[in-house]
Amino acid sequence: MNLVDMHVHFMPERVLDKVWAYFDAASEHYGVSWPIHYRLPEAERLAALRSFGVVGFAPLVYAHKPGMAEWLTEWALDFGSSVGGAVPTGTFFPEPGAAGYVSRALARGARCFKAHVQVGSYDPRDPLLDDVWGLLAEAGVPVVVHCGHGPIPGSHTGLDVFEEVLKRHPALVAVLAHAGMPEYSSALDLVSRYDRVHLDTTMVGVPFTEARAALPRDWAARLVDVSDRVVLGSDFPNIPYEYGVQLAAIESWAAADDRLGEGFLRAVLHDNPARLLRL
Repeated sequence: MNLVDMHVHFMPERVLDKVWAYFDAASEHYGVSWPIHYRLPEAERLAALRSFGVVGFAPLVYAHKPGMAEWLTEWALDFGSSVGGAVPTGTFFPEPGAAGYVSRALARGARCFKAHVQVGSYDPRDPLLDDVWGLLAEAGVPVVVHCGHGPIPGSHTGLDVFEEVLKRHPALVAVLAHAGMPEYSSALDLVSRYDRVHLDTTMVGVPFTEARAALPRDWAARLVDVSDRVVLGSDFPNIPYEYGVQLAAIESWAAADDRLGEGFLRAVLHDNPARLLRL
């Protein structure tokens, strides 16, 4: 089956090196070892994705301080426009001018954005972002938002916090990264309340995560009514296991409820993310 992965990371080399260095110290940060399974040169990472059957993906970038988001977005737009299978993406940070560079990115064809509330340690309700959320909602361009408390709580994480953004911008196409981990039930509640909220599968239901943030026992049954709003995400290459482990987790959900099955797999692994990314 052809795959479309909505949560993949490609970044400028010096930025990715710093991300990997952070994960190298995961025992200090998270209390658990996090060996990067795909610590490879860029060309080899791209070849690996294609070998898994990935035909489309969103190469996500994110900023952790002011002054980063615009140039990261420029890099991601160029990458997504020149690499086969990738789509142009962008990011933002609560800073003066954010709405301007997001607007320019949309004009250049950005098809997905990333907002990392935990790493950025910012409040998604910041007035400096209000016009940004509005622009994205009006454009119908999805934004992958890491707003859950996993792997460790941030100063402004929590689905209750992000819901205040959704209340102000109910048309926002928000993809809750990691299915809101560990607030899975709250994430499903947001999907039920807001027609354009989606969940991505990034690190959800895999053994590495289940040991710390286990899914509800009725997870598969609760996906039946929202199967059109679940999308494949992996966090490749920054995962401590093989890519197929994530696929196996998703396949286990499909097998756990007769109402899911092959149709669910096609939707999650290809059709839903392809629709959001306009492939």
